[in-house]
Amino acid sequence: MSAAPHSGPSAGLYDCRDAFAKTLEALAEADDRVVAVVNDSVGSSKLGGFKKRWPDRLVNVGIAEQNMVGVGAGLANGGRIPFVSCASCFLTGRALEQIKADVAYSNTNVKLCGQSPGIGYGELGPTHHSIEDLAWLRPLANLLTIVPSDPWETAEAMRFAAAHEGPVFIRVSRYPVPALTHTIDRIEPGKAEVMREGNDVAILANGVMLHKALQAAELLAGQGVSARVVNMAWMNPLDIEAIVDAAGTGAVVTVEEASVRGGLGGAVAETLALHRPVPMEILGFPGFAPTGTVDFLFDHFGLSAAGIGAAVNRVLARKTSVR
Repeated sequence: MSAAPHSGPSAGLYDCRDAFAKTLEALAEADDRVVAVVNDSVGSSKLGGFKKRWPDRLVNVGIAEQNMVGVGAGLANGGRIPFVSCASCFLTGRALEQIKADVAYSNTNVKLCGQSPGIGYGELGPTHHSIEDLAWLRPLANLLTIVPSDPWETAEAMRFAAAHEGPVFIRVSRYPVPALTHTIDRIEPGKAEVMREGNDVAILANGVMLHKALQAAELLAGQGVSARVVNMAWMNPLDIEAIVDAAGTGAVVTVEEASVRGGLGGAVAETLALHRPVPMEILGFPGFAPTGTVDFLFDHFGLSAAGIGAAVNRVLARKTSVR
């Protein structure tokens, strides 16, 4: 396939919140049903421009996340297309009941935008880290959930969400990342994307960790290891076929900016246990992360090119012993 438009390699680094805000403004310009709902997070959601252009289409409920999701559901029931934007830790933690009952169970046309997820708020500590959000949301079967990796994928997720009739959760990263060269022209629900071919091991990642996985694959190539890298942006629906196919390499490593319990690693492990068991490593956060910079925390927990490479070598050793 041809490379996705606007997604070529770049020496620059991008905050995906900028793509989120720019795309939301474009959507609002094209469709007056598009509105934004925030919890006193206009600045951190980068919606200052939206507020200036459409002050009557931005609802700021203050620090009241449960109310925020309820207002979003009410707006959707009134025919609007609400994008509910908030730090992911507060959106999914404080308002989980409303997400479950008012949005998912009711199949309401609400677009939930979890800002600065994972350890994006590194120095603010575990109260502001959002490593549990994917595990909390995965059981909500009809809540489409996507973890974009770069500006193009973030914008695509926003456009998809606006056109889709039903609830969507988008995990919007603030960690600076380069634009990637994608192998697809558009995203499709439940479809993974092979970013790099390989036969010895498969690394399945999403979000910020997809960049680390690609760096690790490059390092491993220098060691004679052929690593496939798969972009598992869609957490729900999950691409079962891509996971089973990845297991054909004989070993799998998952990498996510989230808890090792219940997120991407858990979803892949469940799939492999049912369809094609192979040696596997799950990289992420084993528990609460301490206070520290994002880069420090990534390195501390092995969420780096070197750390991923070490996990690959561990799983390859197990693959050999199984034989």
